[in-house]
Amino acid sequence: MIQLLGIPYDKNSSYLRGPALAPPRIRQMATDGSTNLFSEYGLEIKENKMYHDLGDMTFEKTDPESAFLQIRNKISGILTNPGRLLSLGGDHSISYPVIDAHADVFENLNILQFDAHSDLYDSFDNNPYSHASPFARLMETGKIQSLTQVGVRALTDHQREQAKKFDVQIVEMNDFSTDFLKGLKGPLYISLDMDVLDPAYAPGVSHHEPGGLPTRELIRLLQQIAVPIAGADIVEYNPTRDVNNMTAMVGYKLFKEMVYLMHQHS
Repeated sequence: MIQLLGIPYDKNSSYLRGPALAPPRIRQMATDGSTNLFSEYGLEIKENKMYHDLGDMTFEKTDPESAFLQIRNKISGILTNPGRLLSLGGDHSISYPVIDAHADVFENLNILQFDAHSDLYDSFDNNPYSHASPFARLMETGKIQSLTQVGVRALTDHQREQAKKFDVQIVEMNDFSTDFLKGLKGPLYISLDMDVLDPAYAPGVSHHEPGGLPTRELIRLLQQIAVPIAGADIVEYNPTRDVNNMTAMVGYKLFKEMVYLMHQHS
């Protein structure tokens, strides 16, 4: 069974706080939203049937290094049991310890990152744990087989250099193509930053970056993935910027489709 874990941590956010409030708000849409529990292909995404909710992490210490260790230890403990994990962040920095723990369990792990930003900074604002740096940290470990980034539209010169250094495949919005789907390999970890969507579809994110994917296109991309899924996360939803829970509903919709996908490709 798929395990669901909330990781309400946003101390590594470079611009706004708020993603720590995301996990309970996304869950709330299952009962308070205007939808039902079914995925688009007819699977009822029901708690204790399709997934087991582990609740939200609590943090004894909230400094970046301590939080990293707490998250990594928590994920390592969960992965000792059969099943796979879907995490709800939190800012994108949580993906570093989460994926690092997965890489110790799933050999030759590949990452598919949906994001407006590449998050490859060597150190952003002198914080190597920044939410702008998790994929630089992960690629430095040498444990990641490949990293594919989709939806990027805010690359800097430094991040282009980092992408070349780590041999990252970047699918930018200014030259978007779905060809990357043919090259995906398993085991695959999917990291979904909500700001990959155009702000018109997901206003409840900290970094509004116009020109992103429509919700329909993102769902279509997810539905075309056909390799084994090792784990996934949904990050960077910021309820403090949301409008009538619009982005929370998008997050819940993506959660249902991700659970379906993980069940289909175990």
